[in-house]
Amino acid sequence: MSLDSTKADDIALVIEEAIVSGELAPGTVLRQEQLSEQFNVSRTPIREALRRLAALGLVSFVPNRGVRVRTLARDELHEAFLVRAELEGLATEVAAEKITPDGLAELDACERRFAEISQDLRSREPGEERRSIMGDWVRANHAFHDVIFRAADLPLVEQLAKSARRSFSGPAVWAPGDHSIDELYAKNAEQHRAIKQALFAGSAAGARALAREHVLSSFHLLETILEQVGAQPRDWAKGRAARR
Repeated sequence: MSLDSTKADDIALVIEEAIVSGELAPGTVLRQEQLSEQFNVSRTPIREALRRLAALGLVSFVPNRGVRVRTLARDELHEAFLVRAELEGLATEVAAEKITPDGLAELDACERRFAEISQDLRSREPGEERRSIMGDWVRANHAFHDVIFRAADLPLVEQLAKSARRSFSGPAVWAPGDHSIDELYAKNAEQHRAIKQALFAGSAAGARALAREHVLSSFHLLETILEQVGAQPRDWAKGRAARR
C-alpha cells in the first residue's frame, strides 16, 4: 500500500467520523484545497479520500460546486435496511438448501471470529479503545454474510443487497458511544449464531426469518449509535490532528 493510499484511509476515516457525528453538517462543501491545507498533504490523498467517502454514500460530487456532505436521513437508512432484510433473507433461504459441508465449516469459523471480536469490543472502554477494532468488527460481520451469499449463488441479489449496505458499512458509522449499547452488540452476535444453526439444520424458512430479523435489528443498532454520537459532538479538527 502506498503512502498516499494510507493517508487517504486516515483522512477518509476522520471525515467519516465528523459526518456521522454531525460535526460536518449535511450540505457542507468540502473543498480540496482547504482540506489539503488542513491535513498538510497534497491533493492526491484528498481526492482519493473523497472518492472513498462517495462510495460509502457520505458525500456527493456536484458538478461545478465541489463535494458536499450528504444527508443521512432516517427514512433513507430505514429503506436501505428494509431492502437488505428482504434480499438477505432470500439469499439465506436459498443458501440453506445449497450450502456445502465446506461452506458450513467456513460459516462456523466466521461466526466464531465475529463472536470473539464482539466480545472483545464489549470488554473495551468506549472511545479510541473501541474505535480501534471497529474495522475488524465490520470486516468479520461482512465475512459471515459473504459466506451465505456465495452459497446462495444469486449474483443479482448479492449485488443489490451489498449496494444497500455499502452506504452504511464504514467503521466510523458503527463506532459505539457507551456501554449502554453493549446488549445490542451481544444480540447481533447471537443472531449470527442462530442463523448459522438454522443453516446447519437445513431449515430454509427458519433461516430466512432469522436473517430478516437480524438485518432489521441491525437498523435499530445503527439508529441507536447515530443518536449517541450525534449527542456527543467533538471537534473534528482535533480528531484530524491526533491522526497526523
